[in-house]
Amino acid sequence: MTILIFLIVSYIFLSISLYLLFPKAGVPAIKGLIPGVNFIEWCKLIGRKPAYALWLLFPIVNIFIYCGMAVDLVRSFDKLKFRHSALAVIYAPAIFTSIALSKTDKYVGPAIPREADYKNQILEAIKGNKPRQAEKLIKSNPFRKSAIREWTEAIVFAVFAAAFIRMFLLEAYKIPTPSMEGSLLVGDFLFVSKAHYGIRTPMTVAMFPLLHNTIPILGTESYLEKPSLPYFRLPALENIDRNEPIVFNWPVGDSVYLSPSRSYTAHQIQTSPEAKRDVGNAKLITRPIDKKDHYIKRCIAIAGDSLQIIDKQVYINGVAAKNPRHMQFIYQIKADGLNWEKVEEMGISVPQNRQVPFYLDNEQVAELKKMDPNIIIEPFDMTPYSTDLFPYDKVHFGKWTVDNYGPIYIPKKGVTVALTSETIALYSRIIDVYEHNDYKVENGQFIINGVPSTTYTFKMDYYWAMGDNRHNSEDSRAWGFVPEDHIVGKPLFIWFSTKNGSMSNGINWSRIFTSAYKMD
Repeated sequence: MTILIFLIVSYIFLSISLYLLFPKAGVPAIKGLIPGVNFIEWCKLIGRKPAYALWLLFPIVNIFIYCGMAVDLVRSFDKLKFRHSALAVIYAPAIFTSIALSKTDKYVGPAIPREADYKNQILEAIKGNKPRQAEKLIKSNPFRKSAIREWTEAIVFAVFAAAFIRMFLLEAYKIPTPSMEGSLLVGDFLFVSKAHYGIRTPMTVAMFPLLHNTIPILGTESYLEKPSLPYFRLPALENIDRNEPIVFNWPVGDSVYLSPSRSYTAHQIQTSPEAKRDVGNAKLITRPIDKKDHYIKRCIAIAGDSLQIIDKQVYINGVAAKNPRHMQFIYQIKADGLNWEKVEEMGISVPQNRQVPFYLDNEQVAELKKMDPNIIIEPFDMTPYSTDLFPYDKVHFGKWTVDNYGPIYIPKKGVTVALTSETIALYSRIIDVYEHNDYKVENGQFIINGVPSTTYTFKMDYYWAMGDNRHNSEDSRAWGFVPEDHIVGKPLFIWFSTKNGSMSNGINWSRIFTSAYKMD
């Protein structure tokens, strides 16, 4: 609703500026206030056909059309310098109003045909072998730009176009960790579509283009948290399906400590001595939704599902889920006759002790058994490493492990759940942080927006995400649900891949231009 109000107010300011400007070009002022008519008249003033205004109805494209029309309108008033064009793009109503109130600025005619006329005259002089006339026309051409300005405008446009594409349509993404092995490998470069699940409009406004949340080398944040816009998403091309990889903002990454290798939440710093050592004296940083770290996992369950993991097998609504072909778990290996070089050629990372941890899928286990009939391959017990799982309530959920987890309900928009001493651990972050309610507990009562509550109705859909490398993935089992407004996009294909994440190790040629969301 807020973003709609913002757009309406912006349009009103634009209409008022056109109301003031049009009389200088011989157009009745009232036409600047009539929706549709004002853009048609605008097109006429710059030398475009009235039908050109229809391009303003097409989302995304209309941004470029609008900027071009704004620049051409100020040029039609003989405002031809770089600063005039820049202001027209940044905030057109300001320069339109300035021209309207100026006693000296006048409408000199539509810019587009005037510029085209100069170009035609120069070309005719050159073709007619009249160098002096051509030189004279070039020097007197009011639309002529210096080489520096040409380069500056080209660079600005390239950066703007790249940032625009990255922000709204398509973004390149690199797999930094092994959590999705063996489906997606460290060193895979993906293209992620932001349109498939609905284009999410930017929430953070003031930021460095083409950077996500940190400035390289400096290590500082690349944005300002204010001003900001509310969450809004355009209609989706498709829904998120179970078992599809998704890219999303790390749900618990709103308050983090930065180390040289990664981000840690305050909870992780409190519970992990290793994380505390890694961050050192780093200060706590707060991040808005669209500037939280990017994660990629497989969407195991969607809103409304009930999920349970029994002996490593995921069950959705009581039915065993389809497993990725190369889903991995940790194994311990005891063998004397293995050719370790061949083991590494199979894409298996060999630990220093050559015993544990081996991250293997079923096919790799079978291949290793073929290589050495006397080999002992044993599943690794993850129970001792399952001490800090979502929802961090050992009283009610202390028996949950990474391999035996749940059952847990995935919240769905509009569904109401009962709030009890047990369920509140599952949903308190949703109520308080994700859905922005005033939440507290007083005298054993759950107070939501000042009202004692025993139930809660969800405002958004949520998802459950897990890595294919099930024992080496920090995922929903560690931090819970993925809110709808955190969804970034759908991975499309791998456009480049380096071995183990480094060019020095070579290129995975067989992975280039392969699908990023296959199960088999």
